[in-house]
Amino acid sequence: MTETAIRQAIRGHILENLMFTTDQSRLPDDASLLDMGVIDSTGVLELVLLMEENFALQVKDAAIVPDNFDSVDRMVSFVLRSKTA
Repeated sequence: MTETAIRQAIRGHILENLMFTTDQSRLPDDASLLDMGVIDSTGVLELVLLMEENFALQVKDAAIVPDNFDSVDRMVSFVLRSKTA
């Protein structure tokens, strides 16, 4: 899966399921989801499930930190790093 496809899947999920919109302009890729009030613990678990199901990853509990989940950019980087590890 390409970086673009990973980004689209993550952005699409956040917009549709956490922000309840299809307006792409409401979610800059580098925006902090915590600061925006978009994500909480349940949202993080949804994103972990999305990654495990769509990108064939196993996300370890120790990896569920803001450095990996606080923005679209960080999540894409995490997926790419995890797939090459």
